[in-house]
Amino acid sequence: MTSLGTPARGAATGTGDRSRPRAALPALCATQIASWGIVYYAFPVLNPQITAATGWPAGATTAAFSLGLVVSALAGIRVGRILDRRGPRTVMTAGSVLGVISLLTVAAAPNVPVFIAGWALAGLAMSATFYQPAFAALTRWWAPDHMRALTIVTLAGGLASTVFAPLTAALADQLSWRHTYLVLAGILAAITIPAHALALRAPWPDAPTTPADPTAGADKAGRSRPFLLLAAAFTLSSFAMHAAVVALVPLLLERGYTTNQAAWALGTGGAGQTLGRTLYAALARRTTATARTTLLISLGGLTTAAFAAAPGPYALLIAVAVAAGMVRGNLTLLQATAITDRWGATHYGRLSGLLAAPATTATALAPFAGAALAVPLGGYTPLFCLLAAVSAAAALIAPWTTTTAAVRRRSGRRLRRR
Repeated sequence: MTSLGTPARGAATGTGDRSRPRAALPALCATQIASWGIVYYAFPVLNPQITAATGWPAGATTAAFSLGLVVSALAGIRVGRILDRRGPRTVMTAGSVLGVISLLTVAAAPNVPVFIAGWALAGLAMSATFYQPAFAALTRWWAPDHMRALTIVTLAGGLASTVFAPLTAALADQLSWRHTYLVLAGILAAITIPAHALALRAPWPDAPTTPADPTAGADKAGRSRPFLLLAAAFTLSSFAMHAAVVALVPLLLERGYTTNQAAWALGTGGAGQTLGRTLYAALARRTTATARTTLLISLGGLTTAAFAAAPGPYALLIAVAVAAGMVRGNLTLLQATAITDRWGATHYGRLSGLLAAPATTATALAPFAGAALAVPLGGYTPLFCLLAAVSAAAALIAPWTTTTAAVRRRSGRRLRRR
């Protein structure tokens, strides 16, 4: 590998490279749908049945699920280091096995402590099977064409709730929540374990080097001012956006809309998310990393403020929900490419794990914090005003996340065009 922008022939990168695993991209699309759909999206569908059947407090079961997200965030740092050295096959296959074990533990849990332990295991599985390891694999194997691969995988991942939320509900109509989780664990095992074990067997290419900044290691980058500010911006933005998603239904109910209308507003946001991801590549070609970070976080704040400012009509709220979803879809890809845009792909796994950890933790805490803040603030409209202000703070931080190496790479590209 001669440089990030000019991969050496024979490494598993670059267009048309025979060592690139052709089965990896469709396999990761399938496993992201199954992993997100079963490990993540099935829980909100089943939680009411879980609490009704067991008598466990809804706060306890939801806290267990959130614990899994926090564990995923913290474990992702270590998982990223392993990915950089060894590649995704062992990590993602082991994560798939652990995901199945975690669901079996949840299904068999006789009490809340075991239920919590099951979700802690699920958090480890998430860190090894969700977007971060998939992004690391595609960034190394597909560079410099990784943007296309990342977009395809996130488009597939966006279908997870569409596929598995209705399937989970249909199973729950016929089975208990425990048996539903057993069936889902079987589906997870059948799809993800063989796909990760068989489709990710290509040689793991050497990490690319960046001549513009050859001495910058992961530790130096992770302690740099741009990295810390970028982590802060993403954390604030993730908290605000995910708190707004969870609070959207109670906001609309508070304004007199029906549960069905609120659910449709939430669902159209998911459709907007998929649409937004199809537009990210074009945005990336026309903007710098710092400019689009600032733009997208600002747009997230504007859509949140629009929910606060516009009580209706309902069609306008649907339009805002779609716009907010488009921003969220773009933010997913923004975070996926933030490391390579600024520091190259050499330490992608480790740095992306460090970058994602606080943002994922904020995402896990957002539902609780949002609901808790709505009470002293006097309702959900003031809450959305506050969340818009949090996004504004993140947008003010974003312009300071430019790195010297990124500026040099951008200048080099301009000179080559001339």
